[in-house]
Amino acid sequence: MMQTAAMPDWVALLTAALLLLGASITLIGSVGLLRLRNFYSRVHAPTLGSTLGTGATLAASILWFSVLQTRPVIHEVLIAVFMTVTTPVTLMLLVRAAFFRDR
Repeated sequence: MMQTAAMPDWVALLTAALLLLGASITLIGSVGLLRLRNFYSRVHAPTLGSTLGTGATLAASILWFSVLQTRPVIHEVLIAVFMTVTTPVTLMLLVRAAFFRDR
């Protein structure tokens, strides 16, 4: 924990802002899941919330650990790629299955 005490204030503030942004977007997506009326509307809000919320959280993680280790840390980019690819694909599969079920 001694290393985090020497962290510049701008990094801590920007990381905290990105984490709060990611958490807020994810929360809004979750509330959209509860508040929207039908399945087709409901499935859209959490998809956007999880993708954008995860992106902001991963950006905060990249920033924090890059400054902490004084080198670029881009392991989180792989997580972002998987989230960006798999979340919309899952949305499309769920909507198609519901569409064929409703027919």
